[in-house]
Amino acid sequence: QVQLVESGGGLVQPGGSLRLSCAASGFTLDDAAIGWFRQAPGKEREAVSCISSSGGSTYYADSLKGRFTISRDNAKNTVYLQMNSLKPEDTALYYCATDFQGCTSWDYEYDYWGQGTQVTVSS
Repeated sequence: QVQLVESGGGLVQPGGSLRLSCAASGFTLDDAAIGWFRQAPGKEREAVSCISSSGGSTYYADSLKGRFTISRDNAKNTVYLQMNSLKPEDTALYYCATDFQGCTSWDYEYDYWGQGTQVTVSS
């Protein structure tokens, strides 16, 4: 049974940092690209970042480049999203998801989703 569990969210002040984790089970992590998405209240879900199955390719939303870094540790079955210089507009529920066909920004292409972890950026 494929399962993804996000963690690491919380309340942080503007300019702060968080590292999100996506722990995977039920499949071989290095068979899948892993994407991070987020959804703020009243807004559509948007793609944040994606890392290929090998970790050799990474993708970011243009607005997030330079602040967010995605990485993976296949031995630990975990993908990370390091978020720096956080802004109030980064407040959202963050999800990770699997795509066995490779990275894409289209959420309907992803096969399995976690329940999400809440990130709130506020002073």
